[in-house]
This record gives sequence, structure tokens and C-alpha cells, in this order.
Amino acid sequence: MRSRALFLFVVFLTPALGRGPRAVAQTAPDSPAPGYKVRYLHVKKSPSLPFPPGSEAPGPVRPIVFRSPGQMTEADREVEADGEASIRERVRYTGLEFNQGIWSYQQIVCPVFPNHVLLRFTRNQGKGDESVFTASIPRLGQGHVRIIPILRRGYSLFSPAPINALTLSAFNHIRAEEHPQGPPDWLETGMCYAALAGARPQVDPAPADPDARQISSGVPAALDIPVKGGAVIRFLDVAARPKPMEWTMTFSPRGKLLKATRIPAPSLATRLLPAGVSVRKVVPIPATVLDVSVPARP
Repeated sequence: MRSRALFLFVVFLTPALGRGPRAVAQTAPDSPAPGYKVRYLHVKKSPSLPFPPGSEAPGPVRPIVFRSPGQMTEADREVEADGEASIRERVRYTGLEFNQGIWSYQQIVCPVFPNHVLLRFTRNQGKGDESVFTASIPRLGQGHVRIIPILRRGYSLFSPAPINALTLSAFNHIRAEEHPQGPPDWLETGMCYAALAGARPQVDPAPADPDARQISSGVPAALDIPVKGGAVIRFLDVAARPKPMEWTMTFSPRGKLLKATRIPAPSLATRLLPAGVSVRKVVPIPATVLDVSVPARP
């Protein structure tokens, strides 16, 4: 049986019938009726949303955990051992000198990337001479080993890792290999990107006292959903040194990370105020010099 599709189209009566145009919506017939001209109109699809509406307010956030090799599970250590040859092969093209000096590593446990073992490798040869990169190894071989260069002997490779196109590309490929069952948490996603780029991100915890109000030391975590689709994630990494850093990440309607920025946050103190205490904003008035001299009369 021939399938039928629902179309929105405009039907015009021929001049011979002596009537003006008339718009109707119905199931498209197998062929237009005699005396009618059919013009099909394309109905625009709703914008895609990588993070669902209603999730703008962040809930409890699982932290990014860093584990030493001794703290890793046996299964994760086996994944690291199986991927070490691929890591050496890919690092060789970055000039990070992986075959020289003493390297150590930690596991980065990202809640939104359960199907990857993420490792941060470090070689510290003294102040100003540190090399760092992140490696991603897919579990069960369902993906590719990826390298994110961060520092080579104290200097950024190409451009700083948080805004580097290589970091964006690796992050997008890792997300594509995850095949999540549902939409991921947007704040945890942003924090995982920061961790891959070299940070140890932490956000302000929720106040222990539900009746207390918190004055943040910077821009609070927020998810913006543009009208045309996509998403913009903003959060403050309070653990960054020498001062907190504001992260902003822009996603396409299909969920691809297009841009990431990181800037120092304003130097504001953070403190908790008990319920019932009002906060009054005082705006200082800058001092001005007024010319109040009166011209002498002739």
C-alpha cells in the first residue's frame, strides 16, 4: 500500500472558477484534483536542544575526582595498560618527550564519561618546567585513544588548552563515543571539559542551611537556551589559582561544543548570610569638582 504523508499546502482555484485563493490543510492525495494547483510549504522544525528545558537549575553535582594509580580499580588499571602503547604512539607526534624523564599520572573520574578512562600525565622537572597532557582511552575498544596536549615544559602548545581547537575536537569525539541513554547533566558536562583541559574544577557547594542565602564570589552556574537552539553553559571554578575562573561553553543545536572561554572572575568575597538579614547595595558616588564661581558684574 502506498504510504501517505501529512503536508501543509496551499490550493488555488483556477481563474475559470472565478474565486480567490483559499488555503486548506489536509492529507496529500495521490494526485492533485482537476482544476487545482498545489504548492507545498516546508514547515520549520523546532530547534534542537542538547540539554532539555526544565534542567536550567542545577541539582546536586557529582564532583570531578582525581585518583592515584593505587586508588584506581583493577579494571581501570587494565584499560590503562592496554592503551599505553597507543598513548606513546600518539604523544610522539606532539613533541611532549614522553620517552624522556619521569612521568606520573592520575585518573580523572568524570561522571558523564563512564565509558572512558581519562588520565592526566605530568612530568615536573622544577619550577617553570612542567609538561602535562590528558589521555582518553575508551573501554572495550569502542572508540579511539585521544591525546589533549596542555603544557610542554611550562608553555602552552599551539594555544592554551581550554580554548584550543584540538581540545574541542577531542571532547566532541569522546561525547559521541559515549552513546548516553539520556541527556547528560549540563554542569557536570562543563566541569568535565575543564578537567580535560587541565583544570581541577570545583563549584560552590549548596549552603548546608536551607534558610541561608549565599552571595557568590562570581557568576553562578547557569544554562542559557537560545531561541535558535543549542546551549550556553556558564560556571565558576572556585578552585582555580591564583584566582577563580569563569568558564563559558557554547554548544550547537546538535550538541557539538563550538567554543570555550575562560577568564578571571571578579575579586569578590563569598560569605553566607542567615535568613532575615537584608542586603543593601550601596553605590558610591564619585567625587566631582564643580565650578561655582560667579562671574563679576560689569
